[in-house]
Amino acid sequence: MASKTYNVGIVGYGLSAKVFHIPLIEVVPELSLYAVVQRRPTPDNDASKAHPGLKSYKVVEEMVSDSSINIVVVTTPPTTHFELAKLALENGKNVVVEKPFVPTSKDAEDLIALAKKKQKLLTVYQNRRWDSDFLTIQKLINENTLGRIVDFESHFDRYKPSIAGSKAWKTRPEPGGGAIYDLGTHMVDQIVILFGLPKKITAFLGSQRAENPGGYEDTCTILLHYDGMMATVKVAVVSPEAAQLRFWVRGDKGSYKKFHEDRQEAHLTQGMKPGDTGFGIEPHEWHGTLTTIDAGNLTPTSYPTVQLATYKEFYTQFMQAVNGRGEVPVKPQDAASVIRLVELAKQSSEQGRTLDVDSV
Repeated sequence: MASKTYNVGIVGYGLSAKVFHIPLIEVVPELSLYAVVQRRPTPDNDASKAHPGLKSYKVVEEMVSDSSINIVVVTTPPTTHFELAKLALENGKNVVVEKPFVPTSKDAEDLIALAKKKQKLLTVYQNRRWDSDFLTIQKLINENTLGRIVDFESHFDRYKPSIAGSKAWKTRPEPGGGAIYDLGTHMVDQIVILFGLPKKITAFLGSQRAENPGGYEDTCTILLHYDGMMATVKVAVVSPEAAQLRFWVRGDKGSYKKFHEDRQEAHLTQGMKPGDTGFGIEPHEWHGTLTTIDAGNLTPTSYPTVQLATYKEFYTQFMQAVNGRGEVPVKPQDAASVIRLVELAKQSSEQGRTLDVDSV
């Protein structure tokens, strides 16, 4: 018996749709790229030409009322996520929202309640749960290779001292914008997956660029306090390093240090897809360093990065959930908790003090 195919409608046709969603949807057999909302196509940027046979809408309301569509993917800027996801849920669609989920935890809770009321699935595209370096760390922690973790550092440091001419949402001082929502939500999500919610939070948000006329926060440092451990999230844009640190994890039995970013984003940008030869594979010289303790001696070795899954896994799991065969890949309540931690981080930075997290 043939598997059912689910039609997918995409809201927005920018970088997010082109790089992070459409290539993954196209490699999941049970999903069919069916429609897109693109309000202002141009001769060199037209979804219907790039994907012949695709239904093209200019108005979101028309697409979500199409009874042939089972799943709506929201890929527009964060300020629009709440209204668009709400509209899709109200029209009986299962919904995927690009991260950051929504600018506020109240918006997140309202969408969760609506999805429950409508008996539809809602999830958030936290694709970096399937980064190969993060999966490597999960493996090391699950196998107790590092022992009791006492310090965890997660970095997204780059050397981009200028953003002249950029019009991206992430470079504007608006709700859901700035480094903490753009990259910080990924990094906090990964830490919460590993260790759960922290006890306290301390954060410092600001700008490292000399010219930042909009005043948006291009950098952040977040300290997540756990019993016996500190987890640090750091995003920097003025970091002149040939190889940028990504993770540094230290325990009482060993440590793991990893430079360079996961390769999937770069490969997707180049037009590759999961399943293509070499997709997501990094060169051996990029492998992290595992330092272990043997008879009191510290022994560093190159530790291969695991290749267990790709971002395709997000849509594979979501398709299975729609088909009644499991949970969504990212529970919306987990994504709401991340947004609440972001709100607390912003409050901590504004007030210059450490805050209790309590029950988020």
